[in-house]
This record gives sequence, structure tokens and C-alpha cells, in this order.
Amino acid sequence: MNGAQSLLRALTEAGLDTCFTNPGTSEMHLVYELGRTADVRVVLCLQEATATGAADGYWRMAGKPAFTLLHVGSGCANGIGNLHNAGRAGSGIVNIVGANATYHQRNFPEHELINGKVADLARVVSHWAQEARSASDLAVLGATAARDAKSGSICTVVAPTDCHWEPAAAPPAPLAPLSLPRASNDAVAEVAALLKNGERSALLLGKEALHGEGLELAGRIAAATGSMLLGEMWPRRVARGEDRVPVTLVPYLAEMAVPMLQQYAQLVLVGTLPPVSTFAYQGAPVSKVPPGCHVTTFVTAGQDIVAALRALAAALDAPAQPSGRLARTAVTAPTGTLTSDAIGRSLCGLLPQNAILVNDGTTMGLTIVQRTQGARSHDLLEAGCGGSLGAGLPVALGAAVACPDRKTVLLQADGAGMYAIQGLWSLARETADVVVLVLRNDKYAVLEMELARVREGDANEKMLSTVRLDAPALDWVKLAEGHGVPASRATTAEEFHVQLEAALGRRGPYLIEAVCADDIGAFIDVVRKPR
Repeated sequence: MNGAQSLLRALTEAGLDTCFTNPGTSEMHLVYELGRTADVRVVLCLQEATATGAADGYWRMAGKPAFTLLHVGSGCANGIGNLHNAGRAGSGIVNIVGANATYHQRNFPEHELINGKVADLARVVSHWAQEARSASDLAVLGATAARDAKSGSICTVVAPTDCHWEPAAAPPAPLAPLSLPRASNDAVAEVAALLKNGERSALLLGKEALHGEGLELAGRIAAATGSMLLGEMWPRRVARGEDRVPVTLVPYLAEMAVPMLQQYAQLVLVGTLPPVSTFAYQGAPVSKVPPGCHVTTFVTAGQDIVAALRALAAALDAPAQPSGRLARTAVTAPTGTLTSDAIGRSLCGLLPQNAILVNDGTTMGLTIVQRTQGARSHDLLEAGCGGSLGAGLPVALGAAVACPDRKTVLLQADGAGMYAIQGLWSLARETADVVVLVLRNDKYAVLEMELARVREGDANEKMLSTVRLDAPALDWVKLAEGHGVPASRATTAEEFHVQLEAALGRRGPYLIEAVCADDIGAFIDVVRKPR
């Protein structure tokens, strides 16, 4: 057995069976061994940001880690943005990053991203990163990475090429999963008393508290205490739609979030952090929590969230069912101008049962997500949990690979979509059942909104030239077809509704370029009002 064989056995025996990769010269021994095993599905990506983002989406829906295979430091660097998003989402991923041979590295210190310091680079977006020092060490690191990734960690193993081909010992037996710290009895009692003190309270939910048993438990706790359920701004996965426990997400804009939170005297954090603005602004507060609201952390994202909610429900003698569930919203097919509101109405009426809705729609996605609250039951994934653009297509790819029997629909902003457009090719190659809705407004609309924060008067043409994408305009139908994905263009609400219905009724990838007439002016008014 050589090191490559031992590493792959360590990963597969730990249950990792999916690899998203963009390999290079230093990974060919691993590619060879992957080709000889029937235990791993290999998904080729044309750029590393697609591979790392797909591994993020896979974790969110499969509940277990995939592994990536990346080419040296430059390949790892290309995937950093979506590893950052994955880290903020709490997604477990194992990265295998090639490197030149251990005896070769010192000869070319000027090529540090190829021959050295790869682990240093990876640590920026990894819970831990280590470089193998021998062929047998490779499998030990792989087994450790697999164990830690199952608990939601990003682990990077740097694999020099000589460690691939040299003889290696058999891999260690799969390591027992790490146990997450549990909430103490004192913490449970303290929060139970807090929620029964008569003050207006809200539970701010994150991670596992937003779907499955966690959300059901939160709903029961809300029923017992009269508390409201809020969700973190960018949830990695939230169960929503018909018959689901209702949750209101904290808005992105502080100007909208602070008024919403002013009604609460107490905010209890469950698997998330206090809500703050993504960026700091001159003269503006960072915290979205208004003065006078008492914030208490019940459990952090690194604790066993579901167990904590189970204990709190028992302490409160919570009812067996939540007090309310979302009802199906009746909608009619929209007509006239194509806007985000019209898209949301069509999607609310047509979204299939048990679909996966991925949002990378930035400004227009806000309206569409709100409109689909009363659709058939589905899961919502916010693609860019860490605020790094370009996660939409990769996360949708990973989600579709994890759940091939569920329809995935992606809300994709046109500007953000160009960051990892190569993901379209992987959707076609894998015949992934994904409908991509490109929300085309020919601009980085979110940046035009943010520009309004820093100016006194209107933006001039030079300023706007840095946020507009209309010279030349992107042709998403041609871009999609060039990557092997069939596509169409909609310019009216009627055209979009017909095309969406047809796309949802077929298998495989399809893209609709929705040419939208939305005006960013309403958002600009919101952010300029305090000035």
C-alpha cells in the first residue's frame, strides 16, 4: 500500500464518499487511486471556488462532509472565498491540498505557494491545517480530519507528492466522533427563568436550531413562553414553507433590523452570535441590537444545540407541538413588468414540495425570499454565509449532489454569478437537477446601495461605472449554453412564469435569465435616511 491508497482508505472508511476537485500535477497519484475505487464519487470543477463551495452545499444538505482535492497553494487560494463562507456556515469539509515533494521544497523558496507555506495559507480558513511528513502520516491526518469535519470543522491536509507514492502502513481505524459540549443544567435553568419573567422575548436561532428537530423544539419553546422566533441573517439552512414553524430572519440592513428588534426586551442566542452589521460605517452603530435589549447566550454554535433545546423544552414543560405553523399562500400568476416581486409570486406558486431554494440574490433575493415564505415546504440555503460573493452556483451544485431526488432552485444575482460561473459546466456534467434563475439588473446593486452611505450628493458617472455591468451587457443565455446548460430569457412576468413552470417540470439543469426592472432607489432611501 502506498500513501495515496492509505489516505483514501482512511477517508472512505470514515464515511466520506464524495470528492469535489480541480486537480493539478501534484495530485495525479491521488487522481489515479480515485479512479481505481468505486467508493468515491468524483465531481470535476473547472475552478477551485466551485469545488470548495460545492463541498459547503453538500454538507448543509447531506449532514456529512465531502472532501476536496486542490492543487498546491494557488489552488487552495482560489477556493479561499467559499471556504470562508463555509466556515461561517459551520460546514465540515476535508481539504486535500497537493504540494511538491518534501525533498524538493527547499530548492525553490521563491515558489512558496507551490513548494512551501501551503499549510500557513490554508490555516486562514481552516480550523486546523497540517502537512504530512511521511506516507503513513498522510492517512493519520486524513482520519483525524474526517473525524473533526463530522463536527463541522474545516480541516486541511497538505500532501507532498512523495508521500503519495512511498510505501505506507494501513490507515488507522476510523476515529470515534467528537462529542459536542452540552449546555449545563444551570444554563438551562437560567434561560427557562428568563423566558418566564414576563418580558417581551425572542429566541435568535442559528445552525441546527433552524431545521429538523431543532426548529420543532424551538417552536414548542415559543409556544410555552410566548417568545418570538428569529433566525440569523444568513442561515446555512432553514426549513420553511407550508406546515413549517415560522421564523423571521434578521434583515441585512441595520436600518431595518434595529426597528424590528426594538420590540424585544430580551434576546436569547441559540447557536449564533449577536447580530451586527457586516461592515462598519462612519458614524453608524455596529450592533443591530437596540439599547436596552438584554442579550443572553444560551448555547454557542460549537455546542450541541439540539440537546440544549431538548433540555430547555423539558424544563419549560413545553407542549408537544408548536402553537402555529405556516399556511400555504394562494397566489395568481403575475402579469406585466418583470420584477423581483413577480418572480417571488411565481416561485411561491410553483416551487415543488421538498425543494431546495438557494439564495445568492443579494438585493433582489430579499424580496423573493420574503414572497416564498408561504410556498410548499422547502429548505432555504443562504449561499454566501460569510459575505464572500460567488457561492451560489457552487452551493447549489453541492446541494443537488447531496439530494439528487430533490429539485434545487438557485436565485443568482448576475454580478455575483460571474465569480464562479464555471459551476454551470459542472451542473451540466453531473446532470444536476438545478434551475438557475439569474436575476439580471446589469449592476452590482448592493454596491450601489452601499455607495449611498458614503456620499452627500448623487453619485457621478465615474462612481457608477464601478458598479454597473451594462457596457457590455452579459448574455446569460449564451453563457449558459456555452457551458452545456440549456437556457431561455424572460423579459415579462408572463414569460417568466411560463418558462419557470416548464423548467421545474423537467429533469436536469436549466437557466432562466430574468431581465428585471427593479429599482434600487428604495434601498438607497433607507440607508440615506439617517444622514
